[in-house]
Amino acid sequence: MAVTDEAIEKIKGMIVSGALRPGDRLPKESELAAELGLSRNSLREAVRALSLIRILDVRQGDGTYVTSLDPQLLLEALSFVVDFHRDDTVLEFLAVRRILEPAATGMAALRISEQQVDALSAQLDALGRAPSVEELVACDLEFHRGIVQSSGNSVLCSLLDGLSGPTTRARIWRGLTQEDAVSRTLHEHRAILGALRDRDAEAARSWATVHIASVEQWLRSTL
Repeated sequence: MAVTDEAIEKIKGMIVSGALRPGDRLPKESELAAELGLSRNSLREAVRALSLIRILDVRQGDGTYVTSLDPQLLLEALSFVVDFHRDDTVLEFLAVRRILEPAATGMAALRISEQQVDALSAQLDALGRAPSVEELVACDLEFHRGIVQSSGNSVLCSLLDGLSGPTTRARIWRGLTQEDAVSRTLHEHRAILGALRDRDAEAARSWATVHIASVEQWLRSTL
């Protein structure tokens, strides 16, 4: 194991064990290096790496602190990596969405409020019957984000938010080239909304699967 990796593991161990908690300030560099049996240089590199993935927060002139460790904060690093995807990995992102999003939609069916359902319905109503592809895809992102937020699981929400971006271009492409893509998407959105309003978790999960799988199936046949 590289020296820096060892330093990262030791700091992570302190956080996992509870020796360092969210919001805690790390001991002085010299003290922490001695406590962990590390050189100050390897400790400094470890702190720099952990700050990049939002585990630590280095405040100039104040010290280094453990962040809130909030899932959304930590998963920003995933979003950064996702931005470097290649076009040939879009199917893999869709496959992951097909696994996770129906589960989140089913959870939302049991937790969503009438006000949240009405807000989602208003989004769809505002689109009208013949939106442009760009308008539809923008609404699609907000529609699914609103549903996943209603699931009450912040980790799922952050994961799916990061995974949605790479599939946007594929969805626009489908809307422009597949004859019935817009009407089919509107129909599937309404079906998902109906299941949410009925508090039918199984139907909500099934329609979410159909909705994502239809994009995935189209893209496979196109590629």
